[in-house]
Amino acid sequence: PLNSMLKLAELLCLAGSLHVTFLNSLYNHRRLLLYSDITTRIQRYPCLQFATISDGLPKTTHVAGNGSLRCLLLYRLGNATTKPLFREMITSGCLISPSRRPFTCIMAEAVLSFAMDVADEMGIPVIYFDTISPSCLWIYACIPKLIEAGELPLPGERRLGCTITCVPSMEGFLRRRDLPGFYHAGDFADPNARCIMIETQKLPNARGLITNTFEELDGPILSHLRSICLNLYAVGPLHTHLKAKLAAETSPPPPTSSNSSWREDRSCMAWLDAQPPESVVYVSIGSVSTMTATKERGCVVSWAPQEEVLGHGAVGGFLTHGGWNSTLERMVEGVPMVCWPRFVDQQVWEIGLDMKDRCDRVTVEKMVREVMELRRDEFMNSADRIAKLARASVVEGGSSFCDLNRLIQDIKPMA
Repeated sequence: PLNSMLKLAELLCLAGSLHVTFLNSLYNHRRLLLYSDITTRIQRYPCLQFATISDGLPKTTHVAGNGSLRCLLLYRLGNATTKPLFREMITSGCLISPSRRPFTCIMAEAVLSFAMDVADEMGIPVIYFDTISPSCLWIYACIPKLIEAGELPLPGERRLGCTITCVPSMEGFLRRRDLPGFYHAGDFADPNARCIMIETQKLPNARGLITNTFEELDGPILSHLRSICLNLYAVGPLHTHLKAKLAAETSPPPPTSSNSSWREDRSCMAWLDAQPPESVVYVSIGSVSTMTATKERGCVVSWAPQEEVLGHGAVGGFLTHGGWNSTLERMVEGVPMVCWPRFVDQQVWEIGLDMKDRCDRVTVEKMVREVMELRRDEFMNSADRIAKLARASVVEGGSSFCDLNRLIQDIKPMA
Protein backbone atom coordinates (compact mmCIF):
# COMPACT_ATOMS: atom_id res chain seq x y z
CA PRO A 1 0.00 0.00 0.00
CA LEU A 2 2.96 2.37 0.47
CA ASN A 3 3.08 3.42 -3.19
CA SER A 4 -0.59 4.26 -3.64
CA MET A 5 -0.95 5.88 -0.21
CA LEU A 6 1.96 8.22 -0.90
CA LYS A 7 0.40 9.24 -4.19
CA LEU A 8 -2.86 9.98 -2.39
CA ALA A 9 -0.96 12.08 0.17
CA GLU A 10 0.60 14.13 -2.63
CA LEU A 11 -2.80 14.67 -4.25
CA LEU A 12 -4.20 15.93 -0.95
CA CYS A 13 -1.26 18.31 -0.56
CA LEU A 14 -1.88 19.72 -4.04
CA ALA A 15 -5.31 20.83 -2.79
CA GLY A 16 -3.43 23.65 -1.06
CA SER A 17 -5.29 23.94 2.24
CA LEU A 18 -4.73 20.59 3.96
CA HIS A 19 -1.92 19.59 6.31
CA VAL A 20 -0.95 15.95 5.88
CA THR A 21 1.10 13.74 8.20
CA PHE A 22 2.22 10.50 6.57
CA LEU A 23 2.69 7.89 9.29
CA ASN A 24 4.81 4.97 8.19
CA SER A 25 6.58 2.09 9.89
CA LEU A 26 10.17 2.95 10.77
CA TYR A 27 11.42 -0.01 8.71
CA ASN A 28 9.54 1.01 5.57
CA HIS A 29 10.44 4.67 5.98
CA ARG A 30 14.15 3.89 6.14
CA ARG A 31 13.87 1.88 2.92
CA LEU A 32 11.93 4.71 1.29
CA LEU A 33 14.69 7.17 2.16
CA LEU A 34 17.34 4.78 0.84
CA TYR A 35 15.78 3.77 -2.46
CA SER A 36 13.43 6.53 -3.62
CA ASP A 37 13.60 10.24 -4.40
CA ILE A 38 11.10 11.07 -1.65
CA THR A 39 13.48 13.44 0.18
CA THR A 40 13.77 15.86 -2.73
CA ARG A 41 10.25 15.31 -4.00
CA ILE A 42 8.45 16.35 -0.82
CA GLN A 43 10.17 19.73 -0.87
CA ARG A 44 7.37 20.92 -3.14
CA TYR A 45 4.87 20.11 -0.36
CA PRO A 46 5.43 22.34 2.70
CA CYS A 47 2.16 21.01 4.15
CA LEU A 48 3.44 17.40 4.21
CA GLN A 49 5.38 15.88 7.11
CA PHE A 50 6.55 12.32 7.73
CA ALA A 51 6.39 10.45 11.01
CA THR A 52 7.35 6.89 11.91
CA ILE A 53 6.05 4.24 14.24
CA SER A 54 7.32 0.80 15.22
CA ASP A 55 5.62 -2.14 13.54
CA GLY A 56 6.70 -4.39 16.40
CA LEU A 57 8.58 -6.79 14.14
CA PRO A 58 12.09 -7.98 14.95
CA LYS A 59 14.65 -7.12 12.29
CA THR A 60 15.19 -10.80 11.53
CA THR A 61 11.77 -11.03 9.84
CA HIS A 62 12.70 -8.37 7.28
CA VAL A 63 14.42 -10.70 4.84
CA ALA A 64 13.88 -11.39 1.16
CA GLY A 65 11.38 -14.08 0.33
CA ASN A 66 9.60 -13.75 3.65
CA GLY A 67 6.97 -11.24 2.57
CA SER A 68 3.84 -13.21 3.44
CA LEU A 69 5.19 -13.95 6.92
CA ARG A 70 5.90 -10.26 7.46
CA CYS A 71 2.34 -9.39 6.47
CA LEU A 72 0.89 -11.90 8.92
CA LEU A 73 3.16 -10.83 11.76
CA LEU A 74 2.41 -7.17 11.11
CA TYR A 75 -1.30 -7.79 11.43
CA ARG A 76 -0.95 -9.91 14.55
CA LEU A 77 1.31 -7.39 16.27
CA GLY A 78 -0.73 -4.36 15.23
CA ASN A 79 -3.11 -4.46 18.17
CA ALA A 80 -0.44 -5.53 20.67
CA THR A 81 2.38 -3.17 19.71
CA THR A 82 1.44 -0.51 17.19
CA LYS A 83 -2.04 0.34 18.51
CA PRO A 84 -0.87 1.70 21.91
CA LEU A 85 1.96 3.60 20.22
CA PHE A 86 -0.49 5.08 17.74
CA ARG A 87 -2.83 6.09 20.57
CA GLU A 88 0.05 7.79 22.40
CA MET A 89 1.11 9.69 19.28
CA ILE A 90 -2.39 11.01 18.70
CA THR A 91 -3.10 11.96 22.33
CA SER A 92 0.31 13.42 23.22
CA GLY A 93 0.33 16.06 20.52
CA CYS A 94 3.92 15.16 19.62
CA LEU A 95 3.14 15.46 15.92
CA ILE A 96 1.59 18.92 16.22
CA SER A 97 3.62 22.11 15.83
CA PRO A 98 2.57 25.79 16.10
CA SER A 99 2.05 25.83 12.35
CA ARG A 100 -0.05 22.65 12.23
CA ARG A 101 -3.58 22.14 13.51
CA PRO A 102 -4.64 19.16 15.65
CA PHE A 103 -5.67 16.04 13.78
CA THR A 104 -9.20 16.23 12.46
CA CYS A 105 -9.32 13.15 10.20
CA ILE A 106 -7.47 9.85 9.98
CA MET A 107 -7.05 8.06 6.65
CA ALA A 108 -6.12 4.47 7.40
CA GLU A 109 -5.18 1.57 5.16
CA ALA A 110 -8.21 -0.62 5.76
CA VAL A 111 -6.31 -3.73 6.84
CA LEU A 112 -4.86 -1.80 9.82
CA SER A 113 -8.18 -1.80 11.61
CA PHE A 114 -6.71 -0.79 14.97
CA ALA A 115 -6.68 2.79 13.65
CA MET A 116 -10.48 2.75 13.78
CA ASP A 117 -10.42 1.72 17.45
CA VAL A 118 -8.12 4.58 18.43
CA ALA A 119 -10.03 7.10 16.32
CA ASP A 120 -13.31 6.08 17.96
CA GLU A 121 -11.77 6.63 21.41
CA MET A 122 -10.62 10.11 20.36
CA GLY A 123 -13.77 11.08 18.48
CA ILE A 124 -11.82 11.55 15.22
CA PRO A 125 -13.52 10.52 11.95
CA VAL A 126 -11.84 7.78 9.93
CA ILE A 127 -11.81 7.40 6.17
CA TYR A 128 -10.62 3.98 5.06
CA PHE A 129 -8.40 3.57 2.03
CA ASP A 130 -8.66 0.03 0.70
CA THR A 131 -5.75 -0.53 -1.66
CA ILE A 132 -6.93 -3.87 -3.08
CA SER A 133 -9.29 -3.95 -6.03
CA PRO A 134 -13.00 -3.24 -5.45
CA SER A 135 -13.81 -6.67 -6.91
CA CYS A 136 -11.73 -8.39 -4.26
CA LEU A 137 -13.14 -6.20 -1.49
CA TRP A 138 -16.71 -6.96 -2.56
CA ILE A 139 -16.01 -10.71 -2.62
CA TYR A 140 -14.51 -10.52 0.88
CA ALA A 141 -17.54 -8.62 2.12
CA CYS A 142 -19.78 -11.39 0.78
CA ILE A 143 -17.92 -14.25 2.52
CA PRO A 144 -20.43 -14.47 5.44
CA LYS A 145 -23.22 -14.72 2.87
CA LEU A 146 -21.38 -17.51 1.06
CA ILE A 147 -20.95 -19.45 4.30
CA GLU A 148 -24.62 -18.98 5.21
CA ALA A 149 -25.70 -20.17 1.75
CA GLY A 150 -23.51 -23.26 2.00
CA GLU A 151 -21.31 -22.26 -0.94
CA LEU A 152 -18.30 -22.33 1.39
CA PRO A 153 -16.60 -24.53 2.25
CA LEU A 154 -16.80 -26.99 -0.61
CA PRO A 155 -14.76 -30.19 -0.12
CA GLY A 156 -12.23 -31.46 -2.62
CA GLU A 157 -9.90 -29.84 -5.13
CA ARG A 158 -12.08 -31.12 -7.99
CA ARG A 159 -14.76 -28.68 -6.90
CA LEU A 160 -12.55 -25.62 -7.49
CA GLY A 161 -14.23 -25.03 -10.85
CA CYS A 162 -17.67 -24.65 -9.27
CA THR A 163 -19.37 -21.33 -9.94
CA ILE A 164 -20.24 -19.21 -6.90
CA THR A 165 -23.69 -17.66 -7.23
CA CYS A 166 -24.09 -15.53 -4.08
CA VAL A 167 -21.89 -12.55 -5.04
CA PRO A 168 -24.05 -10.00 -6.90
CA SER A 169 -22.64 -8.85 -10.27
CA MET A 170 -20.32 -11.89 -10.37
CA GLU A 171 -22.85 -14.71 -10.62
CA GLY A 172 -21.82 -15.71 -14.12
CA PHE A 173 -18.06 -16.02 -13.80
CA LEU A 174 -16.83 -16.17 -10.19
CA ARG A 175 -15.42 -19.60 -9.35
CA ARG A 176 -14.33 -21.08 -6.08
CA ARG A 177 -10.74 -21.15 -7.38
CA ASP A 178 -10.89 -17.34 -7.72
CA LEU A 179 -11.00 -16.99 -3.93
CA PRO A 180 -7.81 -16.89 -1.82
CA GLY A 181 -6.49 -20.38 -1.11
CA PHE A 182 -7.39 -20.38 2.57
CA TYR A 183 -11.08 -20.26 1.64
CA HIS A 184 -10.84 -23.35 -0.57
CA ALA A 185 -10.58 -25.67 2.41
CA GLY A 186 -12.86 -23.57 4.60
CA ASP A 187 -10.08 -22.62 7.02
CA PHE A 188 -11.85 -19.60 8.47
CA ALA A 189 -9.49 -19.57 11.47
CA ASP A 190 -6.60 -18.79 9.13
CA PRO A 191 -5.02 -15.44 10.16
CA ASN A 192 -5.46 -14.04 6.65
CA ALA A 193 -9.15 -14.95 6.68
CA ARG A 194 -9.63 -13.41 10.14
CA CYS A 195 -7.88 -10.23 9.03
CA ILE A 196 -10.19 -9.90 6.03
CA MET A 197 -13.33 -10.53 8.08
CA ILE A 198 -12.38 -7.91 10.68
CA GLU A 199 -11.57 -5.41 7.94
CA THR A 200 -14.91 -5.80 6.18
CA GLN A 201 -16.86 -5.77 9.46
CA LYS A 202 -15.46 -2.33 10.31
CA LEU A 203 -16.07 -0.75 6.91
CA PRO A 204 -19.62 0.45 7.75
CA ASN A 205 -18.23 2.43 10.70
CA ALA A 206 -15.91 4.52 8.54
CA ARG A 207 -16.85 8.05 7.49
CA GLY A 208 -15.92 7.10 3.94
CA LEU A 209 -14.08 4.61 1.74
CA ILE A 210 -11.40 5.51 -0.81
CA THR A 211 -10.72 3.11 -3.68
CA ASN A 212 -7.98 3.20 -6.29
CA THR A 213 -10.20 2.74 -9.31
CA PHE A 214 -12.53 4.70 -11.57
CA GLU A 215 -16.27 4.57 -12.11
CA GLU A 216 -16.14 3.51 -15.76
CA LEU A 217 -14.13 0.42 -14.82
CA ASP A 218 -15.80 -0.75 -11.62
CA GLY A 219 -19.20 0.96 -11.61
CA PRO A 220 -21.38 -2.11 -10.79
CA ILE A 221 -19.06 -3.24 -7.99
CA LEU A 222 -18.83 0.27 -6.54
CA SER A 223 -22.63 0.40 -6.44
CA HIS A 224 -22.63 -2.71 -4.25
CA LEU A 225 -19.86 -1.38 -2.00
CA ARG A 226 -21.95 1.74 -1.39
CA SER A 227 -24.43 -0.54 0.37
CA ILE A 228 -21.68 -1.07 2.97
CA CYS A 229 -20.16 2.41 3.01
CA LEU A 230 -22.33 5.01 1.31
CA ASN A 231 -19.64 7.68 1.09
CA LEU A 232 -17.31 6.11 -1.46
CA TYR A 233 -14.58 7.92 -3.39
CA ALA A 234 -13.19 6.29 -6.54
CA VAL A 235 -10.11 8.43 -7.24
CA GLY A 236 -7.87 6.17 -9.34
CA PRO A 237 -5.75 5.31 -11.11
CA LEU A 238 -3.79 7.26 -8.49
CA HIS A 239 -0.47 7.23 -10.33
CA THR A 240 -2.11 8.68 -13.44
CA HIS A 241 -4.17 11.13 -11.38
CA LEU A 242 -1.06 12.51 -9.72
CA LYS A 243 0.78 12.83 -13.03
CA ALA A 244 -2.15 14.75 -14.50
CA LYS A 245 -2.34 17.13 -11.52
CA LEU A 246 1.41 17.80 -11.55
CA ALA A 247 1.44 18.33 -15.31
CA ALA A 248 -1.36 20.88 -14.98
CA GLU A 249 0.44 22.81 -12.23
CA THR A 250 4.11 22.49 -13.21
CA SER A 251 5.79 23.47 -16.46
CA PRO A 252 7.58 21.44 -17.56
CA PRO A 253 5.97 18.55 -15.68
CA PRO A 254 8.32 16.77 -13.25
CA PRO A 255 9.83 13.44 -14.32
CA THR A 256 8.24 10.18 -13.22
CA SER A 257 9.14 9.62 -9.58
CA SER A 258 9.42 6.45 -7.55
CA ASN A 259 7.98 5.40 -4.21
CA SER A 260 9.97 2.21 -4.28
CA SER A 261 11.28 0.66 -1.08
CA TRP A 262 13.60 -1.49 -3.22
CA ARG A 263 16.67 -0.40 -5.14
CA GLU A 264 15.69 0.05 -8.77
CA ASP A 265 18.02 -1.23 -11.47
CA ARG A 266 17.64 1.12 -14.43
CA SER A 267 19.97 -0.84 -16.69
CA CYS A 268 16.91 -2.53 -18.16
CA MET A 269 15.80 0.75 -19.77
CA ALA A 270 18.84 0.88 -22.04
CA TRP A 271 18.25 -2.77 -22.93
CA LEU A 272 14.62 -2.00 -23.81
CA ASP A 273 15.73 0.87 -26.06
CA ALA A 274 17.50 -1.69 -28.25
CA GLN A 275 14.46 -3.98 -28.71
CA PRO A 276 11.84 -3.88 -31.50
CA PRO A 277 8.44 -2.30 -30.70
CA GLU A 278 6.04 -4.48 -28.67
CA SER A 279 8.45 -7.42 -28.74
CA VAL A 280 9.19 -7.78 -25.01
CA VAL A 281 7.21 -9.58 -22.31
CA TYR A 282 7.78 -7.92 -18.94
CA VAL A 283 7.61 -10.41 -16.03
CA SER A 284 7.12 -9.32 -12.42
CA ILE A 285 5.39 -11.04 -9.51
CA GLY A 286 5.68 -8.26 -6.96
CA SER A 287 7.67 -7.74 -3.78
CA VAL A 288 6.13 -10.48 -1.59
CA SER A 289 6.87 -13.51 -3.77
CA THR A 290 10.29 -14.21 -5.23
CA MET A 291 11.44 -15.63 -8.54
CA THR A 292 14.76 -17.21 -9.38
CA ALA A 293 16.82 -15.74 -12.20
CA THR A 294 16.77 -17.69 -15.45
CA LYS A 295 19.26 -18.04 -18.26
CA GLU A 296 16.70 -17.44 -20.99
CA ARG A 297 16.94 -14.66 -23.55
CA GLY A 298 16.26 -11.27 -22.04
CA CYS A 299 17.32 -8.92 -19.29
CA VAL A 300 17.00 -9.89 -15.62
CA VAL A 301 17.15 -7.21 -12.90
CA SER A 302 16.33 -7.44 -9.21
CA TRP A 303 13.83 -4.56 -9.26
CA ALA A 304 12.72 -2.52 -12.27
CA PRO A 305 11.18 0.98 -12.53
CA GLN A 306 7.83 -0.56 -13.40
CA GLU A 307 5.84 2.48 -14.53
CA GLU A 308 8.57 3.41 -16.99
CA VAL A 309 8.98 -0.17 -18.19
CA LEU A 310 5.27 -0.60 -18.89
CA GLY A 311 5.24 2.71 -20.75
CA HIS A 312 8.17 1.74 -22.99
CA GLY A 313 7.33 1.09 -26.62
CA ALA A 314 9.26 -2.21 -26.67
CA VAL A 315 6.95 -3.84 -24.10
CA GLY A 316 4.09 -5.77 -25.66
CA GLY A 317 2.93 -7.97 -22.79
CA PHE A 318 3.03 -8.25 -19.01
CA LEU A 319 3.15 -11.47 -16.97
CA THR A 320 2.08 -10.29 -13.52
CA HIS A 321 1.07 -11.57 -10.11
CA GLY A 322 -2.04 -9.42 -10.49
CA GLY A 323 -1.51 -6.95 -7.64
CA TRP A 324 -3.89 -4.05 -8.01
CA ASN A 325 -1.20 -1.37 -8.45
CA SER A 326 0.40 -3.38 -11.24
CA THR A 327 -2.97 -4.05 -12.85
CA LEU A 328 -3.82 -0.34 -12.93
CA GLU A 329 -0.42 0.63 -14.28
CA ARG A 330 -0.88 -1.92 -17.06
CA MET A 331 -4.36 -0.61 -17.85
CA VAL A 332 -3.19 2.97 -18.29
CA GLU A 333 -0.36 1.93 -20.62
CA GLY A 334 -2.60 -0.40 -22.64
CA VAL A 335 -0.39 -3.48 -22.22
CA PRO A 336 -2.11 -6.92 -22.45
CA MET A 337 -1.29 -9.25 -19.59
CA VAL A 338 -1.14 -12.81 -18.31
CA CYS A 339 -2.17 -13.11 -14.64
CA TRP A 340 -0.50 -15.38 -12.10
CA PRO A 341 -1.91 -14.46 -8.66
CA ARG A 342 0.44 -15.40 -5.83
CA PHE A 343 -0.80 -14.08 -2.47
CA VAL A 344 -3.91 -12.01 -1.69
CA ASP A 345 -3.69 -10.45 -5.12
CA GLN A 346 -6.21 -9.46 -7.77
CA GLN A 347 -8.13 -12.73 -8.02
CA VAL A 348 -10.90 -11.75 -10.43
CA TRP A 349 -10.66 -9.58 -13.51
CA GLU A 350 -11.57 -9.98 -17.15
CA ILE A 351 -8.69 -8.07 -18.72
CA GLY A 352 -6.07 -10.78 -19.12
CA LEU A 353 -5.45 -14.48 -19.42
CA ASP A 354 -5.80 -16.49 -16.21
CA MET A 355 -2.87 -18.70 -15.25
CA LYS A 356 -3.78 -19.53 -11.65
CA ASP A 357 -4.55 -23.22 -12.24
CA ARG A 358 -1.37 -24.37 -13.99
CA CYS A 359 1.86 -22.42 -14.18
CA ASP A 360 4.18 -24.89 -15.90
CA ARG A 361 6.42 -24.08 -18.85
CA VAL A 362 3.93 -25.26 -21.48
CA THR A 363 1.11 -23.14 -20.02
CA VAL A 364 3.29 -20.03 -19.82
CA GLU A 365 4.42 -20.42 -23.42
CA LYS A 366 0.85 -20.97 -24.66
CA MET A 367 -0.49 -17.87 -22.93
CA VAL A 368 2.39 -15.64 -23.93
CA ARG A 369 1.89 -16.68 -27.58
CA GLU A 370 -1.82 -15.85 -27.33
CA VAL A 371 -1.12 -12.38 -25.93
CA MET A 372 1.82 -11.57 -28.20
CA GLU A 373 0.74 -13.27 -31.45
CA LEU A 374 -2.42 -15.36 -31.85
CA ARG A 375 -4.96 -13.01 -30.22
CA ARG A 376 -2.90 -9.83 -30.41
CA ASP A 377 -5.47 -7.61 -32.11
CA GLU A 378 -8.24 -8.69 -29.74
CA PHE A 379 -6.20 -7.91 -26.63
CA MET A 380 -4.82 -4.63 -27.99
CA ASN A 381 -8.29 -3.33 -28.85
CA SER A 382 -9.51 -4.08 -25.35
CA ALA A 383 -6.37 -2.63 -23.75
CA ASP A 384 -6.59 0.59 -25.77
CA ARG A 385 -10.24 1.09 -24.86
CA ILE A 386 -9.61 0.72 -21.13
CA ALA A 387 -6.51 2.93 -21.27
CA LYS A 388 -8.53 5.76 -22.81
CA LEU A 389 -11.20 5.43 -20.11
CA ALA A 390 -8.57 5.46 -17.37
CA ARG A 391 -6.88 8.59 -18.66
CA ALA A 392 -10.18 10.38 -19.19
CA SER A 393 -11.28 9.72 -15.61
CA VAL A 394 -8.52 11.90 -14.09
CA VAL A 395 -8.80 15.02 -16.25
CA GLU A 396 -11.11 17.90 -15.37
CA GLY A 397 -14.72 16.70 -15.41
CA GLY A 398 -13.72 13.03 -15.26
CA SER A 399 -15.23 10.71 -12.67
CA SER A 400 -12.07 10.34 -10.55
CA PHE A 401 -11.27 14.03 -10.84
CA CYS A 402 -14.72 14.86 -9.44
CA ASP A 403 -14.51 12.24 -6.68
CA LEU A 404 -11.14 13.59 -5.51
CA ASN A 405 -12.57 17.11 -5.35
CA ARG A 406 -15.53 15.79 -3.37
CA LEU A 407 -13.17 14.01 -0.97
CA ILE A 408 -11.20 17.21 -0.40
CA GLN A 409 -14.34 19.27 0.13
CA ASP A 410 -15.65 16.71 2.62
CA ILE A 411 -12.39 16.80 4.60
CA LYS A 412 -12.11 20.58 4.84
CA PRO A 413 -15.06 21.09 7.26
CA MET A 414 -13.47 18.60 9.65
CA ALA A 415 -10.49 20.94 10.13
